[in-house]
Amino acid sequence: MSKDIKTASVLAFERKLDPSDALMFSGAWEDREVSANWKPIGLRTKSVRGTISNRLKATGQDPAKLDAAIQSPNLQTVDVASLPADADTLKVQFTLRVLGGAGTPSACNDAAYRDKLLSTVSGYVQANGFGELAQRYAANLANGRFLWRNRTGAEQAIVQVGHIKEGAIAEQWTFDALAHNIHDLSAPATDTGALSALGSLIADGLSGRGHVLLQVTAFVRIGSGQEVFPSQELILDRGRGDKSKTLYDVCGTAAIHSQKIGNALRTIDTWYTGADENGPIAVEPYGSVTTQGKAWRQPKEKKDFYSLLDGWIVKDKVPEQDQQHFVLATLIRGGVFGEAG
Repeated sequence: MSKDIKTASVLAFERKLDPSDALMFSGAWEDREVSANWKPIGLRTKSVRGTISNRLKATGQDPAKLDAAIQSPNLQTVDVASLPADADTLKVQFTLRVLGGAGTPSACNDAAYRDKLLSTVSGYVQANGFGELAQRYAANLANGRFLWRNRTGAEQAIVQVGHIKEGAIAEQWTFDALAHNIHDLSAPATDTGALSALGSLIADGLSGRGHVLLQVTAFVRIGSGQEVFPSQELILDRGRGDKSKTLYDVCGTAAIHSQKIGNALRTIDTWYTGADENGPIAVEPYGSVTTQGKAWRQPKEKKDFYSLLDGWIVKDKVPEQDQQHFVLATLIRGGVFGEAG
């Protein structure tokens, strides 16, 4: 065990993958290179009359009571977003900054712990670099995972990633998103090295060897008039008569939250038990997947971020290489990780 080293009570890291909100536009598939022909997608509201379909309690299963309940309409007002009748393609666009200084805390109140942390991260970078992590981030750009539900059932999907220098695109890579298996972060056989080149650029950004700003543009052919899916707002204080679904927009343009884009990009964790069947999950300290109601990295198994970090820094127990990747990916994610008081 390292002498006089204990976990800092104040320990925080800034995120190193910094996406913007993703704005949504409509147009024709043939006009992908004509930026003037793409129109912002707005939100509109509609009111619908639903039926009673929720699971009933035992006391509510009386036929007469159910018949009476069904006669009461389930009225809802919801936000919706869709392509116009003369547009068959959704365009989603955002920017992504890749920042250096991965593993360097933005706040740490223990000098000895900070020195040991920086030394450990430096040893990891010398041995592994950021290549493995960067290739996985690049794969999630290429496969269009950030489109979420908008990717499902698409006829065609193209992702263009441009490296912006001095306000102009200096280099650009184009990917067929549907050719990439979303459950496999490796490059498809048809890849000609574009994914590797993009990964190398992201690795340069994480290592601080250059300024990396990417513009990511996805074109998804889903069909004229079809519904699209921006982020849904979480309304904590609902008043009577409020909409039952509120969608996110930026100055009137439907959009996807930057947090949701970031979650998709860091869905690279295949180093947990069960990854062979479940596929990659987002990098989280406890491997939390809210849609499954499960934490895949339990502290009792010593596979969670805190157990691995404390073992590595405080107890000199070097994790397996795969778990080292996970620890660094969590530091790139950012967060407050100090000892609980």
